[in-house]
Amino acid sequence: MRTITTAKTAAVTAAVTGALLLTTSASASASALTTDRPTATAETSAKHPGDVQIDQQAPVITRTEILIHAPLRTVWNIQTDVRNWPAWQPNVESMTKETPGRLRPGSVFRWSTEGLDITSTVKQVVPGKRLVWGGPAQGITAVHVWTFTPTREGVLVHTEESWTGEPVTANQAVLQAALDNSLRHWVTNLKHEAEAQTTR
Repeated sequence: MRTITTAKTAAVTAAVTGALLLTTSASASASALTTDRPTATAETSAKHPGDVQIDQQAPVITRTEILIHAPLRTVWNIQTDVRNWPAWQPNVESMTKETPGRLRPGSVFRWSTEGLDITSTVKQVVPGKRLVWGGPAQGITAVHVWTFTPTREGVLVHTEESWTGEPVTANQAVLQAALDNSLRHWVTNLKHEAEAQTTR
């Protein structure tokens, strides 16, 4: 197992703290959207045999959801077109999709966001329903789960992510706030992009 030095841990903390400051201004509007939402349906929150889950024992876990007034196909296509993330997610600085074709278990993409260089590997794909990826980022190991539930009003998008690793244990409060803001910002941007495409 790779050992993270104190200096490396401090560098990760500084990067994520800076990212937290950058995303704070966006989090107020994001919170307004994500708190005015229906309660997660049984289908959204149900656990099915074989589903990849976040690490329920992780020191940092964030869950959020948002109702998007757009067709499921539109929402799914935007979310799974990883090469195009920088076009609608301002905090995604770069993206390289290393595995060609549609996302599938084992697909790899490398990206930079909010001071972190991340290598993500897709762990599960249920088209139109569920998407899971995970991987390391400077000592942090993440598992990120997305579910998509059609409703009469649109699509209820639910996401949850867990972070483990020495930097997380050492700086739990700071990294919890950073992940909270990051995911709220993400679902808000996804909502804006999907609804904009629907009205074009």
